[in-house]
Parts: sequence; structure tokens; C-alpha cells
Amino acid sequence: MKFIPSQLVYFFQDRRAQRNLHSLIRFILLLCFFIAVYSVLFHILMEMEGQYHSWITGFYWTLTVMSTLGFGDITFTSDIGKLFSLCVLMSGIVFLLVMLPFTFIQFFYAPFLEAQTKSRAARELPEETSGHLIIIGSDIVALSLATLVQQYNYPYCILVNEVNHALDLVDQGYKAVVGDSDNAETYRRLRTDQAVMVVALSDDMKNTNAAYTIREVSADVQVVTNADSEESVDILQLAGSSHVFQFMRMLGEILARRTLGTGTRHNVIGSIKNLNIAEAPAADTPFVGRSVKESGLRSATNMNLVGLWERGRLVPARPETVITSRSIMILAGTDEQLEAYDAYVGEAPPMEAPVLILGGGRVGQAAAQVLSQRNVDYKIVEKNPELIQNDTHYVLGSASDIGVLKAAGIDNAPSVFVTTHNDDLNIYLTIYCRRLRPDIHIISRATLDRNVSVMHKAGADLVMSYATMAANTIINLLSPGKVLTLTEGLNIFQVEVGPSLAGKTLAESNVRAETGCNIIAVSRGEEMEVNPDPKRPLDKGAALLVIGAAENEQRFLDRYGV
Repeated sequence: MKFIPSQLVYFFQDRRAQRNLHSLIRFILLLCFFIAVYSVLFHILMEMEGQYHSWITGFYWTLTVMSTLGFGDITFTSDIGKLFSLCVLMSGIVFLLVMLPFTFIQFFYAPFLEAQTKSRAARELPEETSGHLIIIGSDIVALSLATLVQQYNYPYCILVNEVNHALDLVDQGYKAVVGDSDNAETYRRLRTDQAVMVVALSDDMKNTNAAYTIREVSADVQVVTNADSEESVDILQLAGSSHVFQFMRMLGEILARRTLGTGTRHNVIGSIKNLNIAEAPAADTPFVGRSVKESGLRSATNMNLVGLWERGRLVPARPETVITSRSIMILAGTDEQLEAYDAYVGEAPPMEAPVLILGGGRVGQAAAQVLSQRNVDYKIVEKNPELIQNDTHYVLGSASDIGVLKAAGIDNAPSVFVTTHNDDLNIYLTIYCRRLRPDIHIISRATLDRNVSVMHKAGADLVMSYATMAANTIINLLSPGKVLTLTEGLNIFQVEVGPSLAGKTLAESNVRAETGCNIIAVSRGEEMEVNPDPKRPLDKGAALLVIGAAENEQRFLDRYGV
């Protein structure tokens, strides 16, 4: 009941509702006119028959006849009176039983229900709202970002321009508001001057308009935009964007950095301050066939082995876990420790064949540029002639054609990147490449998060989600070092030491056994202790860097989050 006044206010402020209400009032006035005329004619005809009744009786008779109740206590005896009764009865059927319900539903009840529904979609935020994130757009990146900020308890809202779309998002559990992204009044209602950040995830032209409009309202709020084309970066910055990202390009660069065997034994895939996270293939190293405890890695390099990748599956690095030739070790350490690791295991064998890239779009071309900078040879398979450049790195044809793949070097390629924008095609190509080369290292791109597990099952060694990568990039702007995605489903995240961990040592906390996560560093102010001493007590308020799979991360936050 407490929402009815707000719904009525919204209803009466709507112009279409006002027009409908005027139509309903006109119909009711017309109905009242007929009732009044019939009552006057009732008195005239009754007096002609010698019957006399009050005006109240006249209205009473008119309404009972028009509504077909017909009590029969007052009747005409003449034919003209009976004919008049029939006219009143028939018009009553038309007006009261047909037109009145239809008009009421059409012009009042249905619009009111619509207004009631629309009132669920907010159009502004409370005046006291501050420190919130505004997301413009509702694509997969926007929804992934909204899910992530909910997990880390950031206040946010998603701005869309259609009420029905906003209601769909509300029904899915998101906080959506309705408004036009090119209207300054929208950003005033969303308290943009008190927001911590606005993220625009539409196309380049809409993002430019939004950024310029936002600057009319607030000169200080951070504005983050996505640029589809290289040419749009400068324009978006001129329009007022604080940060401009080319997420497609970033994804290609991240995929390329996952190439193994580029002259060093390790491959850095992420860094936070002086802490590096690296992947290292176990093949051709002294660790193969040994357990983590027997490997002697920590004594030789003072570095932790925090996990093992086994064909897309994260295996916790427990003391008894055996390292196989197919394992990819996840190492956490400083630059010096990683150099010590390379010296300990010896130089990696050089690549004897080009890396294969399936798809020559923005992601594939960005990956190729990184490989070129690392002096790694590559071949791009692309079936669209317009994307083919005039050099020897391109092979024209379909990646599903075995002849094209063999011409590109599938038989000898150490790695293959599957980079098309179609998840169904990526799954198809992953299965195909795995059947052709059971030993090849497959890295695949996923557009939708729900397809990540399917790609792993199809045979991909590593999968990177476009949506998750972009969302985590924005989260790290909100809180630097908060989360770093190593691969889809494996994150490094930062959390403060709360009461449940304060004063305990890592050995006493038993974090790994209870949550499946590893604490790889402790940050105390400017000092970061990488691979911390398990016997040193944790100080309340210190920052922990924790690595774990997505489900383990949630388990850790539920148990130890501040």
C-alpha cells in the first residue's frame, strides 16, 4: 500500500495517462448526460400515464433499467412507455455493460498497471548517494562488471534508456535505472558529481556523447570508456574520458603473453607491485615425476608453487601433489626469484615452428603484434580477404579446413590461439585442433562466461573471458590491486586481515585446507612480503594477496572477508 501514492503520482504525470484520463472523463460525462435525459423523459411519460414520482425515483428507475437489474417495482403501462423502457435498456447494455468496462480498462486500469510496473524502474538515486559506480550500457561486460562489484560490495547502478529493459535487469537482480545517456539531467538525477566513477560501454560515438555530457555535470568524476577503434581513443580523451581502453586489443595482448617457450622458462602473466605471477611448463625440468614437497623448488629459489594447470583444471599445490610432464606450474615471486628459477632449470628449447592464430580480427591481430615484439614467429588463419595483409604471416582460408590448417603449420605448431568472436566456432575449432594435435597448447577466447567450462572440456588449456577481463580492469581502477585475473576462473584478489585472521600465523589459519586459496603475499603499508613466512603472525589491517579459483575466492571472502 505504501507504494500506491508514488505509483499514482507517476501515473498522473505521464502525458499519455493524462490524455487517457481526459477521454475517460468525457465518456463518464456523456453517460451522465444520458442518465439525466432518461430521467427527465421518465417523468414526462409517467405523468402522461397519470403516475407521479420524485426525481430520486426517476434516477433510481433509469439506473436499474440501464444496468438490467429491472426490479419491476416501477413500470409503464402504455406502449410508448414500454418502448422507452426498451430504449433505455438497450442503451444501458451498450453504455454500462460494454463501453464503460472497456473504457475504464483501456483508459485507466491498464495504464495504471503499466505505470505501476514502470514505477519499479528507478529514474534517480537518493540525494545522499555517494561513492557509487555508474555503468552505461548492458552488454556482457556491463553485466559482468555489475556482478563483480556486487561481490565486492560496491554501490552501483546500470543506466539504460528503456523501461522494459531496466525491469528485465531488475528481475535478474541488478540495480538498473532509466534515463538517456546524452541528457545532462539524467546524470544530475544519478548524483554523478558524488559518484566515484562512470563507465561507458556503448559504441564509440555514444561513449563520446556520454563523456562530453557527463563533463557538463561533473569535472572531477572519473570517466572510463571503451574504444572499438584506434582512431576513437584521442576523440574520447578530448571529450572528457579519464581512461580509454581498447578491451578487444587488451584481450589479444593477454592471450599472446600466455605463449610458452619463448626463450625463458617462465612467462609472467600478471604483476602486483613487486610480486609476479608466472606460468612455467614442467616438461623438460627436474620437477617432473616429483611431488611438490620433493621438488625442492622453495629451497632452490625461495619461491612458492601456488598451483598447477592440468588442461584447464587448477590443481592445488599440496605437498603430495605430483608434477607431471603436462603440468603448467603457477609460480609467485619477485623478478630475482624468477631469474633464479630460470637459472636453476636451464634455458628453454627454442620454438621450431610458428604459433598458430585462428582468426585475424582485432584480438588476433593484437596477439600477433605482441608475438612479433617477442620475436616469436606466427601464422594467422583468416577466411575474410579484407582482413588479410600482404605478408607471409597470413593464410587465407577457413580454420575448419584441414588443408588450410596443415598449410599454416598445425602439425608442428607449439601453440594455437582461437580468437574468433563466436563462442560456438571457438568450441568447434578447439575440439578440432585437439583431435588433430593432442599435444598442442590451446589458448581460447570466450565471449560469454557460461562457455568457459565448455571450452575447457573441449580441450582448451587456458581460456580468457572478454567480459571478465574488461570487468577486472575497471575494478582495479576503483581499487588498485584488488583483483587480477590470471585466467578465467583463477584470480588474485586483495583483502584486509580481519578479526578472524588477526594474530594468527599462516600455519595456524589453515586457509588452504579450508578454502582452497593460497596467501602469496602480505602487504604492510609500502612493504610487501612475497611468499610470507608461515610462522609470522598476521597484523590486523594488513592486506593479503590471495590466489584461488572463483569458487574458492567466494569461500574465502565469506569466511575471512572484512
